[in-house]
Amino acid sequence: MSITREQRLNRSALLLRPDQLDKLKNAHVLLLGLGGVGSYAAEAIARNGVGKLTIVDSDDVAPSNLNRQLPALASTIGRQKTEVVAERLRDAAPDMELQVIDQFYLPETPVDIPEDCTLVLDAIDTISSKLHLAQKCTERGIPLVSCMGMGNRLNPTMIRIGDIFETSGCPLCRVMRRELRKRGIPSLRCVYSVEEALSPNAPEGAETKGGRTAPGSVAFVPSVAGLYMAYEAVRILCGLDE
Repeated sequence: MSITREQRLNRSALLLRPDQLDKLKNAHVLLLGLGGVGSYAAEAIARNGVGKLTIVDSDDVAPSNLNRQLPALASTIGRQKTEVVAERLRDAAPDMELQVIDQFYLPETPVDIPEDCTLVLDAIDTISSKLHLAQKCTERGIPLVSCMGMGNRLNPTMIRIGDIFETSGCPLCRVMRRELRKRGIPSLRCVYSVEEALSPNAPEGAETKGGRTAPGSVAFVPSVAGLYMAYEAVRILCGLDE
């Protein structure tokens, strides 16, 4: 069945003006990371009418992803996350232009930010990569929304959106603020949690990351953070506060 853009955005058009929908159609969003946060951000961005989306990740779907990540199903274990997410997005938003990059963003091997990119969403884990990306976006004058730590949190109602220099209670935000100041970066829109991180249990056979027990996570915290990122992206692109 052939579905037009107007048909699939019929309900969105009840809340967004034609000129705002046009701004989304003409936008190119770069999204890095397709885990529990990024996969939900990607889907919400696509479903809300962004005309062009580039997704970046280099992970495969693992069994431990099943509790929280959109691409993770018993049938997709071992497949590349970009491949699975791309299938979903092309099915949900067939008129959207989608680009797929199978790569981790690292300071030594960064992903090029497209020339026509209008906004970047950062759902990656590595601090050095987040800082490198923030520097590049600042130099290019491209709006960036960055997600802070959502691991070991249980309460989605304690997730917030704001400038990182106005945050409190998040250890990752504290490190980011210090390092951003060193780089002369005065502002960064971010999604963060004011909930104090819980101490994870360490049952036998628990997944490890960097030699330590991996951060605990549940379905309803990273997903909400991803949806908050998508909202902030739409707000910026459409000028909803103007």
